Amino acid sequence: MGEQTVTPREGRDQAIPRSVTAPDEVAPEPRGGRLARMRAPRRPRLWFEILLIAVSYWTYSLIRNAVPEQRTAALNNADWIWRTEHHLGMAFEESVNHAVNSVTWLIVGMNYYYATLHFVVTLSVLVWLYRSHPGRYAATRLVLFATTAVALVGYYLYPLAPPRLMNGGDFVDTVMVHQTWGSMASGDLKHMSNQYAAMPSMHIGWSVWCGLTIFALAKLPWVRILGLLYPVVTLVVIVATANHFWLDAGGGVLCLAFGFAVARLWYGTLPYALPRVVPARGTGGPLLPTKG
Repeated sequence: MGEQTVTPREGRDQAIPRSVTAPDEVAPEPRGGRLARMRAPRRPRLWFEILLIAVSYWTYSLIRNAVPEQRTAALNNADWIWRTEHHLGMAFEESVNHAVNSVTWLIVGMNYYYATLHFVVTLSVLVWLYRSHPGRYAATRLVLFATTAVALVGYYLYPLAPPRLMNGGDFVDTVMVHQTWGSMASGDLKHMSNQYAAMPSMHIGWSVWCGLTIFALAKLPWVRILGLLYPVVTLVVIVATANHFWLDAGGGVLCLAFGFAVARLWYGTLPYALPRVVPARGTGGPLLPTKG
């Protein structure tokens, strides 16, 4: 009688293939046709992402500022929105604008908030996604890009003057009054930006994108809370500085919903449900998880 070969339990456990089910595990190497491979999460390339973001923002700015200003239509639309908000009993922008403007240090801080954090926080979230959630980066970035792209359609179809430029309005242009550079559409910079592209508000679209991403993926509770507070504070800022109506914020949220729908259709799931770690391009091995 020949000898029996017994495989140790440890060896059997190691030999059993493990299925990828949890979103934080490594994604399997994509299989199938070309379309399936294109839709599968992939490790982002730094040089490509820098180039893509730079070209995309340049294109966005070029198209946004190339849209005809249509001053008359923009002012008429602003009057219509202001009347609609009065009918709804929610025309609070002027009161907030005057109240915050009476506190100099607060409104000056909001002017600089409006001018800087819109870009700083969004880019910071993209960098964090690239480093700590490479498997979710492309899908989450697609949400942002699709949101911004559909906003350009809004600027073209619905020119809108911000409250500070309304005819007969009593809004305070806080940038002009306090001589800060809180808006590309005021002061010496007003000729570099389309002043009548207030609907939808990408300050809100981008800030809600940042807030949801941080809340869904951050580990520390206080960081997740800050993520939720960021778009709320941004809403107060865009109203207090008289750069937007609150309905503009609603337009920004609708654009963001479109962006999530595009990502959901392309990847088959929400970006935050994708695996955090993906295989390196051109290799069969996994990308080791990064901290964060």
